[in-house]
Amino acid sequence: MIRGVRGAITVSVDQPEEVLKETQRLVLEMAKENNIEPDDVASVIISTTTDISSAFPAKAVRTIAEWTYVPVMCTHEMDVPGSMPLCIRVMMHVNTVLGQQDIHHIYLNEAIKLRPDLSAKSQVSST
Repeated sequence: MIRGVRGAITVSVDQPEEVLKETQRLVLEMAKENNIEPDDVASVIISTTTDISSAFPAKAVRTIAEWTYVPVMCTHEMDVPGSMPLCIRVMMHVNTVLGQQDIHHIYLNEAIKLRPDLSAKSQVSST
């Protein structure tokens, strides 16, 4: 069965090095916490807030060892007034036998505020 694994992270500045580093950090943490192998991933959709435009976050995923052939696409998030700035969101579609309640969604940096209910779960498993 395919399940969605969600994640989000913020960057402190829109610079290519930081966008790529933090995107890779998020994706690797999502994979680690959910025991995801690249062959299990059907696709990855990455969105950024419109204030991120210095780099394609998909490049960060394609440069991870063994992730070269995972289909990845980038898009911009809706520009809603008052939304969290400098945020990268990931939706990973994964073949898994895990139930919805067993998926660990990962929220890092300021993005923890987006889903405190799920962030508490991921913080417990990450520590």
